[in-house]
Amino acid sequence: MNTRHLTSALALGAVGALALAGCASGNQAEGGTGGGGEKGTITLGFLPSWTDGLSTAYLLEDQLGKLGYDVEMQTLTEAGPLYTGLAQGDVDIYPSAWPELTHKSYMDRYGDKIEDLGAYYDNAKLTIAVPSYVDIDSIEELKANAARFDGRIYGIEPGAGLTKQTQETMLPGYGLDGDFELVTSSTAAMLTELDNAISAQKDIAVTLWRPFWANDAYDVKDLEDPQGLMGDPEALHFLGTAGFAEKYPDAAELIEGITLDDEQYGALEDLVVNEYGEGREAEAVDAWLEKYPEAFSTQRD
Repeated sequence: MNTRHLTSALALGAVGALALAGCASGNQAEGGTGGGGEKGTITLGFLPSWTDGLSTAYLLEDQLGKLGYDVEMQTLTEAGPLYTGLAQGDVDIYPSAWPELTHKSYMDRYGDKIEDLGAYYDNAKLTIAVPSYVDIDSIEELKANAARFDGRIYGIEPGAGLTKQTQETMLPGYGLDGDFELVTSSTAAMLTELDNAISAQKDIAVTLWRPFWANDAYDVKDLEDPQGLMGDPEALHFLGTAGFAEKYPDAAELIEGITLDDEQYGALEDLVVNEYGEGREAEAVDAWLEKYPEAFSTQRD
């Protein structure tokens, strides 16, 4: 794995660890949005260690700033408080949500106070992955090989939808709950375990998802899921607090017009997280916009 990828992951994990556990007043993003804020302030809530939301948050910061809004970036460490903040109006936008399947329980609870602003990517999925040198290809094969993995699957944050899907559906569905423990901590910690195992050519199984830069940074493969217990592919959405489109119609129109394919999304994430990195997100977004102006279906002056 390229060192810059791991450094970025660990830095993001450190940022996430220092973030507030609930929704409080966020800090203005460093350098501002350049829009002057004459139209008011919009708060974006995201989890820095989940780089789909990190990448699209900085994309929206740039675009909403150009529309004339001040943008506050509110970092959190778990999805639950983020959905709570969105429902309560403490956060205006969640810039990369998984509401169809992965975060369905949150939508069941808060959905009547949340507004769907549109899907920007339509092929997201949850996976169990192993290094490519591991000679098994299906989740069904894990049970007979539990000792090789020390009876562990390394996961991410305890409150993640991926954690819930793995713990409550996949493990019992494949009869693995007696043989495997899902070890949860953080995305950065999981990536560190993966990196160490690959360096030592050891067997390891981890929870991953697509799209996510780590799938390209590491030589890993998704295990086949013949029973479909990790869930079907779903779309990634922009969610707003109830009434957002009525209050900010031009912002809602802009957001609705963002549609990314695999290449466009992958380039955005790689530029924001890896090529430019922390503190240079605005430069990364500018570089991406220059290369992919067609990602927006609505044109603005």
